[in-house]
Amino acid sequence: MTARVAVLDHGSGNLHSVARALDHVGARSEVTSDPGALAGADALVIPGVGHFGACVRSLRERGLEDAVRAFVEAGRPVFGVCVGMQLLLQGSEEDAEPGLGVVPGRARRLPAGVKVPHMGWNDVRWTAPHPFVAGIPDGTRFYFVHSYAPDADPAVTVGTAEHGRLFGAALARGNVFATQFHPEKSGDAGLHVYDRFVAAAA
Repeated sequence: MTARVAVLDHGSGNLHSVARALDHVGARSEVTSDPGALAGADALVIPGVGHFGACVRSLRERGLEDAVRAFVEAGRPVFGVCVGMQLLLQGSEEDAEPGLGVVPGRARRLPAGVKVPHMGWNDVRWTAPHPFVAGIPDGTRFYFVHSYAPDADPAVTVGTAEHGRLFGAALARGNVFATQFHPEKSGDAGLHVYDRFVAAAA
């Protein structure tokens, strides 16, 4: 069965590059801002770039918060990417607006002693097993563009990276998986992560 994957359009994100990567690994993707369209999807990707507060307020103004929560509660696979990951947290230092809180933790600004935003390739070290990253060697490089990131909470962290401080590069809680890096910009390793996600939804 071909998995139908909704790519959530909340007004910010590299939506079509995410959709192309998902289609490349065999999904049938649909970019949508319609809360009702999520009901028929097998899996959900929440991209995001830019300012945390603007993204989460736009998501709420479009009536998408309840739809995302319902998707999570239904147990279907959910994947947050970059700021899309941070939206799933309890909040961010970037803005007082609360996140969705489906994954514990908050995003914090990267230290002033390093170049911010952190932009480019960085090694990811796996700290816990997860089917979406199984078979990817420890220390594989992924592509990042961000100024904020969550701490590496061992309760939910699958992979870490370091840029001024150690941070959570991949998080998981139940049916929710999220990465601070961009799989769609990370070559074969990123496609592998999306492939495993799509397989879990099929």
